[in-house]
Parts: sequence; structure tokens; C-alpha cells
Amino acid sequence: MNAEYAATLFHVKNVESSIKYYQEILGFDIDFRYNDLAGMVYGNVLIYLSGPGQDAKRMIGQGSIYIFCDEADLYCKNIIAKGAILSIGIEDRVYGMRDFAVLDPDGNYLTFGTEVKQ
Repeated sequence: MNAEYAATLFHVKNVESSIKYYQEILGFDIDFRYNDLAGMVYGNVLIYLSGPGQDAKRMIGQGSIYIFCDEADLYCKNIIAKGAILSIGIEDRVYGMRDFAVLDPDGNYLTFGTEVKQ
């Protein structure tokens, strides 16, 4: 098997408002929409937003994802200016990444990081 990509499922209170946040603030595009489920895509990153109309198996806002990217600083600056909910500020970490974390409106946790070149 050759794994090519994965999708993370976040449970949200309202799919419409979540789509708006992911599009307007974080820069994701809509990949698909089916009933109370929306697929959001940014490059090879897929996040599925599952609203209350879906068969929820988890609590709203308990998801997290680490997104590896080629440049975290400018992206962080841009989304903060648009109103992203910053949870952890950007800095170099002891584990070799420069990263930061934001929350979506439901408390799902998204961390974006770039490998620190030594």
C-alpha cells in the first residue's frame, strides 16, 4: 500500500458558519458538500466538517490536526489579520519545528508548522 493523503473529521455546531471560517479566515476551499457534511481542502490537506445532522460519534470541538507546510510565518500573520483565533503563538520548538496553533469557532485545534532548518 502507498498512502497518499488523509482526511480529518471535525465535529462542528454549524456547518455553514464553519465553512465560512475555513474559507474566509484559513483559506480553505470547499471540496464537496453532502447534507450536513462538508469537505474542505487546502493543498493536500482535507478536513471534513460534520454538523449535528450527521451521526456524531464524538463531542463537538474535540478534534486536532498538525499541518506541515512550507512557510508558517507569513500564513500565521495573514490569518491572524483576518481574525483567526490564535491559541499558541509562532516560534521555534525544541522538536525541530516552527509552528503555531489556532482554534476554529468550535474549539477544534489546528497547528501549522515548518521544519526548522539547522
